[in-house]
Amino acid sequence: MITSVKIVTQVKLVPDAVQAPAVAATLHTVNGLANWVSEVAFVNGAPREYELRRHTYAYLKEQGLGAQVAQHVIKKVRDAYTTLHANIRAGNLGKPGSKRRRKAESKPVTFRPEAAQPYDDRCLSWQYDARTVSIWTTAGRLKNMRFACSPQALKVLQQYRKGETDLVERDGVFYLIAVCEVPEAERYEPDGFIGVDLGIVNIATTSTDYQAAGRHLNRYRKRQLALRAKLQKKRTKSAKRRLKERSRREARHVKNTNHVIAKTIVTEAERTGRGIALEELKGIRTRVRLRKPQRVALHCWAFAQLGDFIVYKARRAGVPVVFVDPAYTSQQCCECGHIDKKNRVSQSLFTCRNCGVVAHADRNASRNIARKGDAAWTAGRESRVPATP
Repeated sequence: MITSVKIVTQVKLVPDAVQAPAVAATLHTVNGLANWVSEVAFVNGAPREYELRRHTYAYLKEQGLGAQVAQHVIKKVRDAYTTLHANIRAGNLGKPGSKRRRKAESKPVTFRPEAAQPYDDRCLSWQYDARTVSIWTTAGRLKNMRFACSPQALKVLQQYRKGETDLVERDGVFYLIAVCEVPEAERYEPDGFIGVDLGIVNIATTSTDYQAAGRHLNRYRKRQLALRAKLQKKRTKSAKRRLKERSRREARHVKNTNHVIAKTIVTEAERTGRGIALEELKGIRTRVRLRKPQRVALHCWAFAQLGDFIVYKARRAGVPVVFVDPAYTSQQCCECGHIDKKNRVSQSLFTCRNCGVVAHADRNASRNIARKGDAAWTAGRESRVPATP
């Protein structure tokens, strides 16, 4: 059975002077009606999708929505409540009775006027050669609407696009975000593992001596933090708008940095025929106790995003990935295996109290992670010993 990796491909819509108002009005209309459906769901205790459809479908049709679009609006609302309840059960909105949780439970889910609206193939069709789309709007079907994207993105769309596509507006610009299912490459048997130590001072350090320094990113975040503080003091509408713009800009910058790092690590593993060993850091923010300045750095640390990027790029390339326990990787000597808290002299210096090895602390940790990855892979493989007759 061939498995696939789900990725999203974003293209920019380029509507003309007549098409742009129709697209904007469509988004505002469907999200306004989604807010009405959300109120109905809230009053009725967020029923199942079929029951919610019974309460709302006829009214949505009366407001001029097509059958498919009305179904998507109802499903979007139902999915939003499913996500809300999952976050509540997981404790992501605080403990029972907390202010944040009470606020989330006391009012209906709301949608911004520019929020994403899903489209299926009945509401949206693609003409790849002409780089145009035909899309449903409240003003009727709009044909020959141009879109722009890179040649690589166009190739992925042509070969692997499957499922729904979201229409979204950001800063007055319209985008289509399409789901693509890319087949995984066949996973090979690794000749050893590359250990990846994730951190804040150094974003990623590998056992092959590749190091992605976090100096530039940390300075960028510090500068953005100071600018946000200045804007927050103003409390004006323009300041709030600028805050949103800066927040999105910072997120894009961090995302691009993580993409570059992930691609470098996966390419090195594929070239050398090795696998990748990553630390299992889930829940680290709740496990560690830090001073206030350190908390800011920890909560800005996008280690989960970097890990996800490495995993999906590795799956596309057929590179094996294992997750290992990070316990004592920074205190254990990669040469003799001696574990001592005093071995970690400083953030960057590791000196073994047993054998005297001196090394960069992150490189030492990455080599320990590589060894653990090799052991985990060996332990997880199926036995090749013939069965006893």
